[in-house]
Parts: sequence; structure tokens; C-alpha cells
Amino acid sequence: MPPPAGQRSGSNKRAELSLFAGYVLAGLGAALGALLLILSLWRPETLYGLRSMITDMASPIGHAGAASRVESRNFFEAIAGYYDAGSKNAELQREMEIARVRLAETRALEQENVRLRAVLGMARDDVRPIAIARLIGSTSASTRRIAYLGAGYQDGVHPGMPVTSPMGLVGRVLEAGRASSRVLLLTDSESIVPVRRATDDVVAFAEGRADGSLRLKLINLGVNPLNVGDVFVTSGAGGMFRPGIAVAMVTQLTDDGAIGQLLSNPAATDVVIVEPVWQKPAVQMLEVIEAEIPGSIAPSESSDETAEPAVSADSRQPPAPTPTPPPTAAQPAE
Repeated sequence: MPPPAGQRSGSNKRAELSLFAGYVLAGLGAALGALLLILSLWRPETLYGLRSMITDMASPIGHAGAASRVESRNFFEAIAGYYDAGSKNAELQREMEIARVRLAETRALEQENVRLRAVLGMARDDVRPIAIARLIGSTSASTRRIAYLGAGYQDGVHPGMPVTSPMGLVGRVLEAGRASSRVLLLTDSESIVPVRRATDDVVAFAEGRADGSLRLKLINLGVNPLNVGDVFVTSGAGGMFRPGIAVAMVTQLTDDGAIGQLLSNPAATDVVIVEPVWQKPAVQMLEVIEAEIPGSIAPSESSDETAEPAVSADSRQPPAPTPTPPPTAAQPAE
């Protein structure tokens, strides 16, 4: 049976006291809030100190919250920056590769400009060039050493003309077409060029070899005066090549001369100059002599057959008439 209404348990008393205390605290809080509101409206400067104290007490919590916000933002920015840096790194690598290619092209253009300036300097010499063209090809699988020139007879190129580069002699025109020509290189086995040592008058013949070098055969045999490193130039003998064009440098000595390295390497030469024959009348005379020597007749024989007998001025008188013999007795008189 329930206890009477006048008697309550201890737990109910504590509940009532806690409820009463809550009401009291709420009332005190409301009164304090109303008092502070009235003071802030009536005399605002009165609460400056209190507000400052409360702000100072809450500032550590604010700093901690701000730091946590900054750290969290930096963390997410670091993640985003990592992925962004990866994409930028890949882009920079592509740009560096492109820059390397452009740098290589620029260096190639610089070398091309150097070669063209050298060719232009050669063109300004006393010898007026016939044509300036490029070597457009060469024989690769042949025992002959032939190059192809991008100029022909329409540019004034004819067989026999020397072909030079800024480094020296390349060869001579073998055949001339309309817009292209064949050049007999110095390294061809059929090529023979009269040369001399640049420092003196030691003369020799530069003959082509199959391995791309030149054989320098001395004309005057005896003690070999050559040394490794000697430079040979054209001597001008024969009239085809003007004297003083660089040809080869001695790399190995032999019994009759030396082995020379070609100074103007056709594989590293692209722009060349076609020069006129140095002494064209002399070359034409040699060609005529070479053509006549195999089947020619001795000059004494031909002069004996074709020469007329010498007649003096006194012998050009008319001959004396032959006298008629007198008639004999056996012949009847007329």
C-alpha cells in the first residue's frame, strides 16, 4: 500500500531540492543577465574590464582552434600541392626535352652559319666561283668514290671543274647534267692530284685509296723528307687546280712517300663551291696531246709526206724549149 501523502521518501526530497535549486539558479541568472543588460545600456564602460577578462580567458581556446584550422588547411593544401607538383614536374620535364631539342637545333644552325660564312669568305676571293651548291648524295656500296652535286650545266658547271669546301679540295666534276652533276672525290682510286708540301717545294702526287685516305707518292725518290703532320696543298701543275688549296695531312710514312688524311671530308661537307679550271688552255692542250698520243704519226713522217719541195726564186723561170732535129735524107721533103 502507498505511503501517506504527508510522508515522502528521501529520494523525493532530494529531487524537490534539486528542482528548487535549479529554479533559484535560473532566477539568479536571469536577474544577473538583466542587471548586466541594464549596465551595458546605461554605462557601457563599466563592463569593459569584465569583457576583457573573459576575452583573455577564452583566448587560449581561440588560439588552439585557429591553429587546428590552419593545420588542417595546410594538410589538405599539401595533399593538393603534391598532386599539383607532380603534374607541374611532368610538364617541366616535357618543356626541358623540348628545350634540349631546340638547343640542339640552335647549335646546328650556328654550325651551319659558320660553314656558310666560310663559303661566303671563299666566294669573296680573287677566284670567282661558278656555282655554290650542296652535296646531295654519294655512292655507298661501290668501289668508286662519287658524290652528287645539286648544280648542273644550267648553272655553268662543266666536267673538270674543281669542287672545294672551306676545309680544302673535295674533288672535280666528272659529269654534268642539267640540274645535277657527278663529282669524282679525291679518295677515288682514279683520282690523281699534283700536290706539294705547304712549307716548301717537296712535290708529290695524291692518289685516292679505297679506305678513304690518300697516298702521297713523292716524285723525287731518295731520303723521305716527310714528317707526320705535314700538310699538302695543290701545286697548280697541270693547270686544273689553282695552287694553294689544302688537300691532306700526313698520318703515316711509307717508303715512297706517306699516307695522308683527307682534310675536306665529304661526309662532313654539305655546301661546296664549284670553281673554274685554273688554266683552261693548258688543260685543253694536255687533253689534245693525250688524245693524239695513242694513234699519232711521228712529226717527221707527217712533215715528209706533206711538205712541198723548196723552189728558189731563180728556178721559177720557164724551161728552155727542146730543139727539133733536122730532117734526114731518107725523109721526103715537103
